[in-house]
Amino acid sequence: MKFSIKTDHPEKQRSDVLVLGVYDSLKVAYDKPILSISTINYIASILKHGDMSGKAGSSLILYNVPGIKIPKILLIGLGKEKELDGKKYCAAVRAMIYALKKMDVKTISSYIQIAPVIESDIAWNIEHFINEVMDASYEFAELKTINKKTKKTFDFLVNVDKKNQKVAEAALKKSFALAKGIELTKTLGNLPPNICTPTYLGKKAQEIGKEHGMKIDVLDQKQIEKLKMGSFLGVAKGSRQPPKFIILQHNKGKKTQKPIILVGKGITFDAGGISIKPAGDMDEMKYDMCGAASVLGTFETIGLLNLPMNVIGIIPTCENLPDGLAVKPGDILTSMSGQTIEVLNTDAEGRLILCDALTYAERFNPEVVIDIATLTGACVIALGHHASALYSNDDKLAKDLESAGQISMDRVWRMPLWEDYQSQLDSNFADMANIGGRAGGSITAACFLSRFAKKYKWAHLDIAGTAWKSGKAKGATGRPVGLLTQYILNKIY
Repeated sequence: MKFSIKTDHPEKQRSDVLVLGVYDSLKVAYDKPILSISTINYIASILKHGDMSGKAGSSLILYNVPGIKIPKILLIGLGKEKELDGKKYCAAVRAMIYALKKMDVKTISSYIQIAPVIESDIAWNIEHFINEVMDASYEFAELKTINKKTKKTFDFLVNVDKKNQKVAEAALKKSFALAKGIELTKTLGNLPPNICTPTYLGKKAQEIGKEHGMKIDVLDQKQIEKLKMGSFLGVAKGSRQPPKFIILQHNKGKKTQKPIILVGKGITFDAGGISIKPAGDMDEMKYDMCGAASVLGTFETIGLLNLPMNVIGIIPTCENLPDGLAVKPGDILTSMSGQTIEVLNTDAEGRLILCDALTYAERFNPEVVIDIATLTGACVIALGHHASALYSNDDKLAKDLESAGQISMDRVWRMPLWEDYQSQLDSNFADMANIGGRAGGSITAACFLSRFAKKYKWAHLDIAGTAWKSGKAKGATGRPVGLLTQYILNKIY
């Protein structure tokens, strides 16, 4: 996809199709008139025939409209004018893409982004226009050899008023970088686990680091053993794929600036270990590395934007498989922190690799640490697939993440992290158990992690319900790259 900001009048532009938004009142959407009276009247006369309702997502193609040199006009319904919020706007942009895919067009002159959206501005409109276009156009077909479709690409002329040109160009740069980060995250998640191994993730991190001038370390098993990460290594024992511990450093801020640390769970396939999962839908456990993928996607974005911040990514990555050497229920592991953990369920492995990463993060004296993980099925039961669960030991950090989620439309919902739940992790034989029972499963998982994050401000994002979709639309979503990027941007601007 190509995008460029334009300030031309639609009656002077040349492209294959002109895209306009239309309300359910059949009024063309704009913040000030962009068409001549005769053209508006002509479009209105066509719409009176009832071929288009103007309801959100509806569409109609007009040909050879008087006063317009562009041969086709695509009208996209926006619904009620006073109810055009961010969600409806994004849905309209997606409807535009679905309509364009059916048309024989290449260059698109779009004005849908100038429709006034509730509590937004032109920068927000353009950012979400580009992100929705890129998301709706994404296809994972790298491994198909039969009936492989040629991916359809478009050149978008994104039109704004001249006074908004600089703002729009900045929004384009930001949103395109974000879209590339989300695209990388989705592709990593969608790759099969026989390709996307811990070693593969390590190589991908090295590519990102080299491309953007970041410091990169990929530690092997011997180096991990020297760090005494017994909890992480306990999970990795059941696999023939060697574990990796990845550290990415984007050091573009002031030397005195404490870093933001992002920690991503990187289980490249989760069979559950000895506590093996049911066979149904087990293929989706390739998505158990989406936390790691979101960290790499965020680093791709901040690298493209060359943000003046110090940001560190930490990714513990391995497989969780059953084997003669695999950790067993009843085993006790010693974490890097020295705390001992009784493993009651080997399928609660994400917290076992994250806890050592959280301890490792202490050495960087961070401003904040945010871990991202497809951690619990209990989170999906609690919140479904709309919001990621947020836990934090710091109210300001939690509010900042909530705010970033609202702006990016990559929302979170804060969950309790009360001391009352900690006793569910009591063990007769170790400092703690790795599970706390079915009740409040997502909460007790966060409580477990909180025991390793006491020396800094910390937040945990459980993305088990938001990192991928099942069914016909099966695939990684790229969340929460938008949230994480917006959080970092909010720290700068």
